[in-house]
Amino acid sequence: MKRLERLVSLAALVAAIGACPVDGVPPKPVAANTLTGPEKAAGWRLLFDGETTTGWRNYGKPTISDGWKVQDSALTRVGAGGDIITSDEFKNFELSIDWKIEPGGNSGIFYRAAEDTDEIYWNAVEMQVLDDAKHPDGKSPLTSAGAAYDLYPAPPGHVHPGGEWNTARLMVNGNHVEHWLNGFKLLEYELGSRDWDSKLAGSKFKPHPRFGKNSQGHIGLQDHGNVVAWRNIKIRVLP
Repeated sequence: MKRLERLVSLAALVAAIGACPVDGVPPKPVAANTLTGPEKAAGWRLLFDGETTTGWRNYGKPTISDGWKVQDSALTRVGAGGDIITSDEFKNFELSIDWKIEPGGNSGIFYRAAEDTDEIYWNAVEMQVLDDAKHPDGKSPLTSAGAAYDLYPAPPGHVHPGGEWNTARLMVNGNHVEHWLNGFKLLEYELGSRDWDSKLAGSKFKPHPRFGKNSQGHIGLQDHGNVVAWRNIKIRVLP
């Protein structure tokens, strides 16, 4: 019994030591809109500097409207501003982005967006951004937070309430796409597959022949009429 007690005490001591910060100094929190050394080494880059709207413009226009401002180090839709896109285009990539939507709010993240249609959602696929608890779209997995809007459903229970930050991740590599939210893999799909074609045929996007066909394009953020903020917008180009 004494040997068992000594072993238990030793295990507790080891756990306590492991929980202590090195040299008694707690790790510094990572500042918003910055990259760590390992992230830089892995090829990540920032799409938002936390201070200006540089690198962003309205869809189909050369500049960004006054409806988008930088507030509290976040790129924020503060008024009627229209959808915005990155200046650069991307083909295969991993995107990480924090978002916060007002209670009852609705927005979205587009990828591989082209400017050859009147509306961005006529050609670019959307990852839904939503306050599930207080917006009607939250009642359907096809239109809830993290879903490939009206195409692939997202499982419930992984989104934070309106007014709180969430972290989304989009992996787009060839035809393979993955949607992640707050560390959970929500769904994946293959663009152009039989399953994709079947889902598309039953969706609101069926009338748009360019939808989901772009091999590269802009990252887009949606203005759906609600206050929404974005920060820590990072991208890593894949081979």
